[in-house]
Amino acid sequence: MTQASTRPWHALGALCVGLFVTLLDQSFVAVALPDIQRELGASVNQAVWVSAVYLLTFAVPLLVTGRLGDRFGQRTVYLCGMAIFTACAAGCAMAPTIEALIVLRACQGFGASLVNPQPLSVINRVFPADHRGQAMGVWSAVAGSTGMFGPVLGGLIVGIADWRFAFAAYVPLGLVSLLLVSRWVPRLERTAAHVDPVSALVSLVAVLGVVFALQEGPELGWGPELIAVLIVGLAAGVGFVWLQARAGRTGREALMPLELFANNNFARGALAVATLGFAVYAVHLPIMLYLQQVKGMDPRHAGLMMIPMGVLSVIVAPMAGRLTDRLAPGLISKTGFGFLIAAMCSFAVVMWLEAPVMWTLAPICLLGVANGACWSPNSTISMRGLPEHLVGAGSGVYNTSRQVGAVLGAASLGAVLQVGTGPLGQAGALAVGMLLPVGGLLVGLYAVSGFRATTRVRSQDAAG
Repeated sequence: MTQASTRPWHALGALCVGLFVTLLDQSFVAVALPDIQRELGASVNQAVWVSAVYLLTFAVPLLVTGRLGDRFGQRTVYLCGMAIFTACAAGCAMAPTIEALIVLRACQGFGASLVNPQPLSVINRVFPADHRGQAMGVWSAVAGSTGMFGPVLGGLIVGIADWRFAFAAYVPLGLVSLLLVSRWVPRLERTAAHVDPVSALVSLVAVLGVVFALQEGPELGWGPELIAVLIVGLAAGVGFVWLQARAGRTGREALMPLELFANNNFARGALAVATLGFAVYAVHLPIMLYLQQVKGMDPRHAGLMMIPMGVLSVIVAPMAGRLTDRLAPGLISKTGFGFLIAAMCSFAVVMWLEAPVMWTLAPICLLGVANGACWSPNSTISMRGLPEHLVGAGSGVYNTSRQVGAVLGAASLGAVLQVGTGPLGQAGALAVGMLLPVGGLLVGLYAVSGFRATTRVRSQDAAG
């Protein structure tokens, strides 16, 4: 134990700097794609891959990178990931060709994948159980705000400077994160003896096959080659589960111990966060399309309309986290899911009626409140009942569920918009797109309704 471990809030603040920049990058860079395409002479498909390859290399290794934190220490893995991310950001700012930029973005996504599972693991080991909800609230406020502020910040920076400056802006933030984590995050005891390379490889094939197929299906069409990729991914997923079950039977260390899913709250929380990813990461596109293409707003003003959503989410998330520590399990989560469903339905009505722009403010604000009320309680309740040796693996599974849900939501939304635009008109198709996540959210609402009280004893590594 180092002195840093007695200051858990300092550790959380340090970790959240890197969490913010790596998640911000998912939406931040998309704003700069037209400028990148023009300056580097890229095709439309190449420009799209500048964003898509980051999401791909971010999502695919999460199962493995969460477990790497258990094996080598969360602090060490986080620092390695942040160093890769920061170095690649500097490279992106100086990229001479579109091909070089795509390769650097792929490496940057891998760095982000090393970073992102570690804060959840550290929170569950340095905070006492009765303060974990408040800490998760801060984590959720940071994570949840990035998708909302990313397009706004990206538009402002690209408008003032250029796309290279957008990448260069990550470098000082990355260096600050490295310095603060080195100073304030403790070296925690390692809880995994090794990482099974066969299981790691099979998991990468499984997640890559599924995520790539879902990500590219709406764009490329579901031809036989892409369906084959999806089948390979699903088959690898079945093989991966078999490998983990065999490891459990023979007493060997599994990459994803199946005992995770014997924990009621974790199993339900992993399902719920997939539905949250499906819903929340898919709503921004139809809202922005409605404001710009149906109501005629310019991109900058449309982005500014989203600010109340981000601000309310940041305010509500820590409050929801504190209440989660005090109230019955699932109460705040059920409220948040109910608000999300109401917000989606409200948006659908506004879009269907092609109502005035000001009518969108109420569902935008409701979505911000709902976003803040969902993420931190779900994360807190899902993770706090896990024994220490499962925390890293649990963090990897939890983050993978979120990312795969997000990819599935984006792919489904793309299909709905392509099919529905003709018969329904653009506003009607966007309204249907807003209703698409409601079915998934009802599944999430059912999942969080089964949360139970947990009596996990605080870890010996927890801060006093």
